[in-house]
Amino acid sequence: MSKQEVSIFWFRRDLRLEDSVGLFQALRSKYPVIPLFIFDDSILDSLPKNDARVGFIHDSLSKINTQLQEIGSSLLVKKGKTFNVWQLLLQEYDVKEVFFNKDYEPYAIQRDTAICELLETNKTIAYSFKDQVIFEEKEITKADGLPYTVYTPFKNKWLEKYKSMAPVQEYNTESHFSNFHKNSFDFPTLEQIGFEESPIKVKPHNLKFIANYQDIRDFPALDKTSYLSPHLRFGTVSVRKLVNWAFHKNDVFLSELIWREFFMQILFSFPKVVTQNFKSAYDGIEWRNNEEDFKRWCSGTTGYPMVDAGMRQLNETGYMHNRVRMVVASFLIKHLMIQWQWGEAYFAEKLLDYDMSANVGNWQWAAGTGCDAAPYFRVFNPEIQQKKFDEKGIYIRKWIKEFDLGYGKPMVEHAMARDRAIATYKAGILK
Repeated sequence: MSKQEVSIFWFRRDLRLEDSVGLFQALRSKYPVIPLFIFDDSILDSLPKNDARVGFIHDSLSKINTQLQEIGSSLLVKKGKTFNVWQLLLQEYDVKEVFFNKDYEPYAIQRDTAICELLETNKTIAYSFKDQVIFEEKEITKADGLPYTVYTPFKNKWLEKYKSMAPVQEYNTESHFSNFHKNSFDFPTLEQIGFEESPIKVKPHNLKFIANYQDIRDFPALDKTSYLSPHLRFGTVSVRKLVNWAFHKNDVFLSELIWREFFMQILFSFPKVVTQNFKSAYDGIEWRNNEEDFKRWCSGTTGYPMVDAGMRQLNETGYMHNRVRMVVASFLIKHLMIQWQWGEAYFAEKLLDYDMSANVGNWQWAAGTGCDAAPYFRVFNPEIQQKKFDEKGIYIRKWIKEFDLGYGKPMVEHAMARDRAIATYKAGILK
């Protein structure tokens, strides 16, 4: 019995049916399209069984599956090592074409290269597309073709290029839904893929505060942020729709989206930044890396209310306000003299919006070791930050229940820590 000829669209960081470049192109194939998602054991094996991000992925896939069922199709969900899953799929179906949207992280590039080689040996054509960014890889470069390592000129070139084509084309995938493969695959429960519900949930995104974003974004007690970051990370929203909208709404908010692409370009062009300093001159710094101090930072018991409130918010919800992220990162690196890699790894474990490029980029920014980073002698004073951005202590009291009952003393004195950090950096920076 001959196998059915099909195309496959492979979902990864694009968990939506609307405005997806790869899906749009797949649905224009002459073969019926099987929509596929693979729960990759290479990633899942290192996660706790109640990881909230896996739950969010599962919920997002369930919504996609429900939409597909309404048109007589369904989502094929597999679990295992990605390479092994594809080997089995190629045995089960006569796969003529595979479509997917690009991912720029080092593991994803390695994975996709291996899968494309496998497809080629099977005489299956693979097509990949830019989808999670407006400009990718080498589209925004200096005149000599080299990547920008300073944000402002990158942003200026980005805006110049965007304005020349605005609005960016959006893709009407719905007009081709009839080409989805007609099937009824069983959709697995969260438990069937080896996970369980987490009390931590991803919040819906909210854009109603964007008009005055620049005036409110630094005040965590207001709770008037967009909550977009996990949705951008997993692609439940279209970056093209978002940028086309933000371009007319708020320049500061748009600039945050451009920062996202800047850090993605840095990660693609300089993959060493995942574990190493972008500025190798900082490799000689002698870090304290005290494990007990690190535990106090992780648990939010440093005695600095702004730091502790942020860490407790992170531990309880998977979120942390962006202004507070800068304060807690600076405290770990400069006050405690603990390497940025320790904090980056903890955030990677806890953040619902964990995105390697942004996480690494922002931690290296705080450490002074990254491209276009804060100077090493900038040391945030957590108490001044508290007075400026949470003067009435509303945010702090929300997360530190015992704050008014005689809160503990700071674990390290600010002036001493600042002087120690600056002296250690000066001594360690390689000439």
